[in-house]
Amino acid sequence: MENYIVSARKYRPTAFGTVVGQQALTTTLKNAITTGKLAHAYLFCGPRGVGKTTCARIFAKTINCLSPNGEREACGVCESCKAFDEGRSYNIHELDAASNNGVNEIRDLIDQVLVPPQIGKYKVFIIDEVHMLTPAAFNAFLKTLEEPPAHAIFILATTEKHKILPTIISRCQVYDFNRMEVSDITNHLKNVAALEGITYEEEALGVIAQKADGGMRDALSIFDQIVSFTEGNITYDQVIKSLNVLDFESFYKVADLIIDKKIPDLMLELNSILQKGFSAQHFMGGLASHFRELLVASDERTLSLIEASENVRQRYAQQVKRCKPAFLYRALKICNDCDMNYRTSRNKRLLVEIALIELAQATEEGSGVRPKTALRPIFKATTQKVAAAQPKAPQTPAPKIQTTTIVTPPKAVSTTVSTTTTPTFKGKPQTFSLRGGLMPQQTKVSQEATPTTPTTPVITEVRPFSEHELQHEWRYFLNKLPREYIATTGRLKNIEPKLVKEWTGHIVFESQPVADCFLAIKSQMLDFMRTRLRNAEVDFTFEVEALSEPTKIKTPREHWKELLQHNRMIQRLQKALGLEYY
Repeated sequence: MENYIVSARKYRPTAFGTVVGQQALTTTLKNAITTGKLAHAYLFCGPRGVGKTTCARIFAKTINCLSPNGEREACGVCESCKAFDEGRSYNIHELDAASNNGVNEIRDLIDQVLVPPQIGKYKVFIIDEVHMLTPAAFNAFLKTLEEPPAHAIFILATTEKHKILPTIISRCQVYDFNRMEVSDITNHLKNVAALEGITYEEEALGVIAQKADGGMRDALSIFDQIVSFTEGNITYDQVIKSLNVLDFESFYKVADLIIDKKIPDLMLELNSILQKGFSAQHFMGGLASHFRELLVASDERTLSLIEASENVRQRYAQQVKRCKPAFLYRALKICNDCDMNYRTSRNKRLLVEIALIELAQATEEGSGVRPKTALRPIFKATTQKVAAAQPKAPQTPAPKIQTTTIVTPPKAVSTTVSTTTTPTFKGKPQTFSLRGGLMPQQTKVSQEATPTTPTTPVITEVRPFSEHELQHEWRYFLNKLPREYIATTGRLKNIEPKLVKEWTGHIVFESQPVADCFLAIKSQMLDFMRTRLRNAEVDFTFEVEALSEPTKIKTPREHWKELLQHNRMIQRLQKALGLEYY
């Protein structure tokens, strides 16, 4: 029976042209070989499985090739290349620093450096996982690394660059290897599947590439596992089943339920996902990524940022048509808050369920910057029974909010009539509109038109709100003040009202001038708060902190008298020695 070789070893690159996803680094190394500007030490850094050791071997083989081809690659037929391919080359030495990390191993390596190469120009020493060397081994290696013989080249490879001594890094040319993109891994898997005669679905290979997290070695290992499971016919459903991952379909379905506000079905889908063994936090992280992809897919220019197949990208583009951009912003905020609060929550499932309800109800609110609002009832039958049992309460007229009303005159002649009813400010009088912005408080009324009463909206709603919402609107109001009230903003912006009664905020001022600033804008702030919070009973109370009496500074003589008065031992010592304070 023929020995089986895993794909990660069988299809390991043997030339710079076959290295995947590191074109910039391979081009730099090839140019250095062509010009003969070779450094004596290189440091290859990057995550696992991205080609650090592979590039080091290709580099060592190429610089010792006796007849490189026109593409600056090793010929593969000379004696040096054959010796390398057959594993009998004495010009290339590999040391695993994870198991040979002591001073003695470094001393043996230094002895080998002194021996010149027999075939080729250079002796190359590849030290893998170099960060595992002990500090003593690093120090023993410093002098040789700084001034090696002309025929010696060191290539250090590591996954944890921060653990290497700065004195080592300063003596090397540093090359940072990046994680491979999903598209590059997918294309390489297609080539391997074609060479192996394996049928596949492109979406299935895309899932494998995402699972590999940027590492080609991991992708090929997963590929071999899937081939064994599917017997050479890789399908999307089989990959999802074998790897036990939450696929695109699950998140597409959840997003549709959220957009359609089908909360009971949403709870059942969450229960189904949890029963498959997935954690609720993993589910919320995937849902946040799904909304991020939808946000990216909302613009054709950014659609290419989605690391997936073209079919998956088009599905994102279709689903995002049902979403408003403001809803996507709000959805990302809710998912992020749920992820941050997950570890500290005692009832984690309830936390995720509340987040899903907020997402479903956020499709109507459509704002990603306002604080969380109270959840509305989601079960219609229960809501109707409760509504039928409770009689309607009589609505009491709430304080009116003053707005600017424009009355169109029948003729061009008009005059300006001021309707200011709030305390006078320095400069032009201003008021707030229902949208929360500042606008001139003037009303144009025709001379010949019949006098009419300006129409002002009446807030009769009494919506519950939290202290966080009250403080948010307080800051929003202050930020909307014009530049001439910058002093008022500076005095009040660091003060946060506390919700002491049902709908009453209490404020504590440090001085009376600060309280006077508040009183000057209180009426406008109340109108603004009642409109923004949709509560006609919003009000504010305040108090001014009492000033404490200044502490009197005592003189040294007063301290001495006080000490004598309270300490008998000092009195006896004074009498015995005849001490006096002058």
